[in-house]
Amino acid sequence: MSGHSKWAQIKRQKGAADHKRGQVFTKLGRELSIAAREGGPDSAGNPRLRLAIQHARENNMPLENIERAIKKASERSEGAALEEIVYEGYGPGGAAVMVEVLTDNRNRAAAEVRNLFTRAGGSLGESGCVAWLFDQRGLVTVELKGKLDQDQVALEAIDSGAEDVEVADGTLEVYTDPTNLEKVRQRLEQLHVPVANYEISRMAKTDVQLDEKEALSVLRLLDKLEELDDVQRVYTNVDFSPAVVEKYQG
Repeated sequence: MSGHSKWAQIKRQKGAADHKRGQVFTKLGRELSIAAREGGPDSAGNPRLRLAIQHARENNMPLENIERAIKKASERSEGAALEEIVYEGYGPGGAAVMVEVLTDNRNRAAAEVRNLFTRAGGSLGESGCVAWLFDQRGLVTVELKGKLDQDQVALEAIDSGAEDVEVADGTLEVYTDPTNLEKVRQRLEQLHVPVANYEISRMAKTDVQLDEKEALSVLRLLDKLEELDDVQRVYTNVDFSPAVVEKYQG
């Protein structure tokens, strides 16, 4: 189980109540803006924008907010001011951590991220220091409900271009090359398979195990990083044990 995958599950289980809705909308709006700026405002020909719109809808973002974010980017206002930055560093126990940021103030973002690493007993590193430990992959998450045949879903996913599948905690995780993510998602939805989420993600090539104290410290660091307005996604190579997850959620 990749660190990111387990961290994503932990976040889902904790629920959206842990995050202020306004903050969620801010992050979604930035993703919409940068996607529209990079690939144009027509979602039909812009997979990244289509994915951003899907995530916005899943989080109940009002349609007018979605349209406003796309329009601003098209007018070269909001989207033009945003920078995409990836910070890399080491958390407690030497855990590799990658932080994807969308910000209109590089200095602020760097200072906030560095401060959290330092307070957690880790350190922010140079570009490339941990990136080699991760692969960029597409991830489609399917909720295993009702009479859904997980073996059949897995076969259909692989036939449509998926590279691997894993079952964990009531979900089927389908891994793809990033270029095949949209194709696999569309095929599963055509078969009325309940796709809970899909995204381009960074997956650890090899997971690491930490003792309980270090693992809990890493989880707290990930949580605090994701609370920053500028941070879009956080990844780690830590494999969190069920006992650690239960203690953290408790």
